[in-house]
Amino acid sequence: MPRFAANLSLMFNEWPFLERFDAAAATGFTAVEFLFPYDHPPEAISERLKRNHLALALFNLPPGDWNAGERGIAALPARFAELQAGVETALAYATATGVKRLHLMSGHGAADNAEARAAYRRAVAWTAERLSRADLDLVIEPINGRDMPGYFLNDFAAAEALIRELALPNLKLQFDIYHRQIIHGDVTVALRNLMPMIGHIQTASVPSRHEPMSEELADGFLFAELDRLGYAGFVGCEYRPAGKTLDGLGWFAPYAARAARPSGAA
Repeated sequence: MPRFAANLSLMFNEWPFLERFDAAAATGFTAVEFLFPYDHPPEAISERLKRNHLALALFNLPPGDWNAGERGIAALPARFAELQAGVETALAYATATGVKRLHLMSGHGAADNAEARAAYRRAVAWTAERLSRADLDLVIEPINGRDMPGYFLNDFAAAEALIRELALPNLKLQFDIYHRQIIHGDVTVALRNLMPMIGHIQTASVPSRHEPMSEELADGFLFAELDRLGYAGFVGCEYRPAGKTLDGLGWFAPYAARAARPSGAA
């Protein structure tokens, strides 16, 4: 059965951020993820995880000036030193929280721009090597241009090619089912083909990015397919609740009940 991680940046927004850990655990989640932890001390994040016996699946490396519209700086040639400093900041949070993978956002840029391509390749290679010394994986994620116009890494083939080219054992693909469906479709076959390089999966309904099981995809089939493929990682619930978070958790209730069932119980 997939191990679902509540995304605390999008879900449980009825609570202040640190209280979302408690709310997620109370509804049966055993893992969480979020975009960024940097507004809170590492010790505060760690304490909430430990208090609620939660695993931390993932968070993003510093993205530049998020409030000004930046969505990563890896493809920006002039920002490499800032990226390096941000990696060190993220590593302090990784040490405190026990997370095993971090996501590097590419930022905006034209995919056919040679300088952006070189900057991104350099940033990914350097970051993966730095994280490997801390026994962490680096994941990169193609993001669709409807949600994030102008995002540099907006194609799964480009992500796959870079991962194969660099051939770094801790460089993995972050496979977001929502983004995959919008960019290319063919989700199931892509999961089957790319599974050896997938380091993290995320899910949301398509096209509205709401709760799974609510729109065009057969999410139950996809979750069962992950079991058939032997995927043992987390599935991040990176969706925006259509209403109140608790009111939309009906899709998750059967999975929470199965996770809570004693081993060997029918």
